[in-house]
Amino acid sequence: MFVLTTFSIAARCPRTGMVGVAVCTAVPAVGSLCPFAKPRVGAIATQSFVNPYLGIDGLKLLEQGLSAQETLDRLIVDDPGRERRQLSVVDSHGNAAAFTGKDCIPWHGHLVGEGYAVAANMMVDETTVAAMARAFTAHANDELPERLLKALEAGDATGGDYRGRQSAALLVYHMEDYPYRSLRVDEHRQPVAELRRIFAISQQQLFPFLDMLPTRKDPGGATVTGSATGDTLLKTVDKR
Repeated sequence: MFVLTTFSIAARCPRTGMVGVAVCTAVPAVGSLCPFAKPRVGAIATQSFVNPYLGIDGLKLLEQGLSAQETLDRLIVDDPGRERRQLSVVDSHGNAAAFTGKDCIPWHGHLVGEGYAVAANMMVDETTVAAMARAFTAHANDELPERLLKALEAGDATGGDYRGRQSAALLVYHMEDYPYRSLRVDEHRQPVAELRRIFAISQQQLFPFLDMLPTRKDPGGATVTGSATGDTLLKTVDKR
């Protein structure tokens, strides 16, 4: 199975150590196959004629201590379909690396900066990746999920994939083995705008609840009953 993925960013926050990926494409459910991340390990975006094992095996290599570039090199040399792949890797130290095979559908290319890698294919030109990189670096004081989403919005504003857009996803890990932020729009005419809408709702109704979940240091978690978050979740959806 393959997915012709449009534009993505994989990144790490130097302040918090968060790692994550944001991605958008013109086929459904991009979040199910393309973004990979693990806390204190790194983040990977596999796209174009996607090979999910590049993400699965790449995280294992990063966990073994290989750098982003070493991981990418190992993955690419072992992949017979490498010339049809795009791959972005960011390790736990913020080192980033990317690869674009010569047989990806044009326009195709990538940009690598401090702590991030942006890649795109099936574009009109390099405008999309350049806009994403600028947006990501311009909002360095924001939390990583917000920076990734702003980068995705900047890419979307350029017109992105000439086929249009259909799905988008945001995946971020922090300290725990479960995601810090994980949102998907699996099918929508304006998936990035819809992802932003869901993100805004989640800031009020989901993220405060996630912050109260059990952690490795606090297996009991915070008390939801009697809290503002608990009171909100007890209301019917239309009254929150």
